[in-house]
Amino acid sequence: MAAQNNNTNVMASHDTIALKAPKRLVPQLRFKEFDGEWNEKTLKEVTKINQGLQIAIADRYLEPIENAHFYITNEFLKEGSTKKYYILNPPESVLCEEKDILMTRTGNTGQVVTGVKGAFHNNFFKIKFDSHVDKDFLFFFLNSHRTQHTILKLAGTSTIPDLNHGDFYRIKINLPSLPEQQKIAQFLTAVDSKLQQLNQKKELLEQYKKGVMQQLFSQQLRFKQDNGSDYPNWEEKKLGDVSYITTGSSNRVDSSLDGEYTFFDRSEDIRTSSIYLFDDEAVIVPGEGQDFIPKYFIGKFDLHQRTYAIMKFENCLGKFIYYHLVQHPNYLLSQSVGSTVKSLRLPMFKKMKINFPSTEEQQKIASYLSAIDTKIATVTQQIEATQQFKKGLLQQMFV
Repeated sequence: MAAQNNNTNVMASHDTIALKAPKRLVPQLRFKEFDGEWNEKTLKEVTKINQGLQIAIADRYLEPIENAHFYITNEFLKEGSTKKYYILNPPESVLCEEKDILMTRTGNTGQVVTGVKGAFHNNFFKIKFDSHVDKDFLFFFLNSHRTQHTILKLAGTSTIPDLNHGDFYRIKINLPSLPEQQKIAQFLTAVDSKLQQLNQKKELLEQYKKGVMQQLFSQQLRFKQDNGSDYPNWEEKKLGDVSYITTGSSNRVDSSLDGEYTFFDRSEDIRTSSIYLFDDEAVIVPGEGQDFIPKYFIGKFDLHQRTYAIMKFENCLGKFIYYHLVQHPNYLLSQSVGSTVKSLRLPMFKKMKINFPSTEEQQKIASYLSAIDTKIATVTQQIEATQQFKKGLLQQMFV
């Protein structure tokens, strides 16, 4: 009987496995007017790709000339890059229009580009697609976290990852009807538009802040006293005469990611510490590196032994000093020593000359600039929230 029961259990287990329903190809988040399963395809079934053309640097032009084509390279994708190339007489097969989709196949593999016209480099694939595939749907599919993960995995982990034709064609894509593809793409395009607006707003605020700071610290723009009269002339003082400047005693190994107190060193990432060395208002300046970007902080913090804290301000405001340093980044760089790793010395800080207005005018300057910073921070948070929202949509609206 025991053996019979065991056989029955095994059969029951088999039945359970056999009757398990296959995974349905439907998205977690869907427009209510659509139903039914999506169709699984490979990119080989719905797309065709071709590589671009390698042109020697000597054969490229730096300025547009007659009959030249803009040459789309990885340089074009770098944020802030202004370098452009142009080439003559490329074959028709490597030309793309704004409606086409390009994707990097090597180096920064998986970057997807559209809306650009020109001739494309050998590092790119141009992706043609069937009439029953919506271009924008395909664009968002290629940019989704899941697809990007697949692309990078297929490209390999060598120094220069490379995605070949065969691996690209093996990637699976699940497709709904064309109207549903278009509806999804329209919705995600609207989210991208919102992101673009927010980024433009942030850029304008940053440009405005930069211009205002130049005018304020050059005294082209001055605040008035409450009664309408001018404030007194600014007075030059040494930083060491109006503040206490010191370094910390901690090392980076003393920091962590889950400590109670903020830890400052030369890096831009925020680390923490289980101890604090200071409890004060401070302007923090890294003592070595390539960029001596100041930070403003109030509270308990730990400090690296090669990072400076400017504290205990006398007849001046820490926030004003912070903005002065932000406005004059080249000064710190010009005062640094060393060739491989630039570093700052304590005597330099003590001898640094700063023009100070009255404390009341300092307060108005600091408050005005802080208000702009608050607006920039708010827009930055909105950008991050919208990016997370979009990421969630890409995960839930695709199968």
